[in-house]
Amino acid sequence: MTTDTSPPPPAAEERPPGAAPAVARLLMDNVRRNTRQYGMLFALGLLVLLFQIWTGGDLLLPRNVSNLVLQNSYILILAIGMMIVIISGHIDLSVGSLTALVGAVAAVLMVEHQIAWPLAVGITLLIGAAAGALQGFFIAYIGIPSFIVTLAGMLLFRGLTEIFLQGQTLGPFPQGLQKVANGFLPEVGPVTNYHNLTLLLGLGVIAVVINQEVRTRRRQAEFDLTPLPRNLFVLKLVALVAAVATATLLLASYKGAPVVLLILAVLLGCFGYVMRNVVVGRHIYAIGGNLPAAKLSGVKDRRTTFAVFLNMGVLAALAGLVFAARFNAASPKAGINFELEAIAAAFIGGASMSGGVGTVLGAIIGGLVLGVLNNGMNLVGIGTDWQQVIKGLALLAAVGFDVWNKRRATT
Repeated sequence: MTTDTSPPPPAAEERPPGAAPAVARLLMDNVRRNTRQYGMLFALGLLVLLFQIWTGGDLLLPRNVSNLVLQNSYILILAIGMMIVIISGHIDLSVGSLTALVGAVAAVLMVEHQIAWPLAVGITLLIGAAAGALQGFFIAYIGIPSFIVTLAGMLLFRGLTEIFLQGQTLGPFPQGLQKVANGFLPEVGPVTNYHNLTLLLGLGVIAVVINQEVRTRRRQAEFDLTPLPRNLFVLKLVALVAAVATATLLLASYKGAPVVLLILAVLLGCFGYVMRNVVVGRHIYAIGGNLPAAKLSGVKDRRTTFAVFLNMGVLAALAGLVFAARFNAASPKAGINFELEAIAAAFIGGASMSGGVGTVLGAIIGGLVLGVLNNGMNLVGIGTDWQQVIKGLALLAAVGFDVWNKRRATT
């Protein structure tokens, strides 16, 4: 008879914990650190799914996706600038009126005085910069609150619009400018079922996304931060690539990528890089998050605030040109409530009322949430009265979620 001398197996409670609980904890910590961003992405995906079912598949038809980009391009341009303004701890109520003024000046230059449209575009962008610089001067160097300055600017620019247009609609715009706001990339290469140039651009975006995510993961390792586990990181990459590939195929199935989408991509890339990696971007976060501490750290708060509003003026001018060219006319009533749409997009996309929080990508996500809401409700026949109610509730929910998230973080 032999005796088994091997040690007994450890009790269940003495066994080392498995990897699954640790991965789950890491995933939950990552979600908590990025609650607003993930929450808005989830809300955007849920809205797309809801209206895709509700409209019988019409929401994601290639033609409607292109229209969705074109219809919301100027709001997305304004939302980028508004997000930066709000991050710095300020607000701008004048951007809607400034877009109308820029459209009016552009119409007078191009339609009445027959000035070449590239020159007229340069002049109007300078006018937007001057308007933003004027407001920035009063806010940064005179010390008048941004709410008051931009409220005065809203009235001033709206009145100047009426003066320039004399209460009438003025158009049409030159074909070259119309193509910027309404046109698509040209066809290149062999004849296929898809727009070849759009497919190439989509592949380029996928390569940039993968490279950015890999670099971020490496940077986290260099600074001894805990990155996502490899399996979750691969899953995240697959989801991002699938989203970009789906959008690319939808656009390539119609007429290709709109020209204004390239403008938005350039703005997103440039301003995203500045806010993440350039000194002035860190200064904007600093003065919005804690102005006294930023001053003690040597941040030039007045110069930074001035630059923020100058930049907002340029982006408002660009949005005004895109809007006027899209509708092929400048109108005294253009730009009404654009400032509210841009502010709502910024807050829905993760901005905080207290400043110092938000991302440029978040502004785009917030703008797309509003765009999908508008487009989906139009497709299903919801009236404009109820559309305003629903958008107001969405903004209230986003700000309420921000307040709840802050209270949870401090407890």
